[in-house]
Amino acid sequence: FRTIRDLLRKDGVALVHTIGRSDEPSVTNPFIAKYIFPGGYIPAMSEVLRAIEKSRLIVADIEVLRLHYAETLRHWRQRFAARRDEARRVRDERFCRMWEFYLAASECAFRFQNLVVFQIQLTRTIDALPFTRSYMEEAERSLGRREGQRPLVRALGE
Repeated sequence: FRTIRDLLRKDGVALVHTIGRSDEPSVTNPFIAKYIFPGGYIPAMSEVLRAIEKSRLIVADIEVLRLHYAETLRHWRQRFAARRDEARRVRDERFCRMWEFYLAASECAFRFQNLVVFQIQLTRTIDALPFTRSYMEEAERSLGRREGQRPLVRALGE
C-alpha cells in the first residue's frame, strides 16, 4: 500500500479489488495453496485495513461484493464444461478434473462460506472525493447509456 500511496497523485483515487475472507484471519485452503495459487494468501478485511492504515492512506469507501464472484465462477464452470473436450486435448484429463473441482469448490466457498471480493477506495487526502456516493451512481448511469449505444461483445464460446 505504500507503493500505491507513493504513486497516487495528491488528489488521486485508487481502487483495490481483491478476494478476501469475511471472517477472521486463517490459513489458505491446502488445495488452493498447492495447485491454484502457490504462495498465495486470502486476507481478512482486518488484515487489509491494518496494512492500509500503516501506509497512511485514507479509506474513502468499501464495498463487499458477496455473491458476485460465485456467479462469475458458475459462468466460468459452465463455459469450461461446454468446451471440456478442447481443454482435455490441450492439457489432459487430470487437469480437467482438477479445474472442475477448483471452479465448483470456489463457487461454493463464495456462495456458502467466507470468501468475498473487497473493493476498497483509497485516497491520500480527505477531500479527494465528493461527500456522498452520488457521483458513483451518475457515472454508472452515464456508462450504461454509452454501453447501450455499442454492440454487445460476446465472450469466446458463447
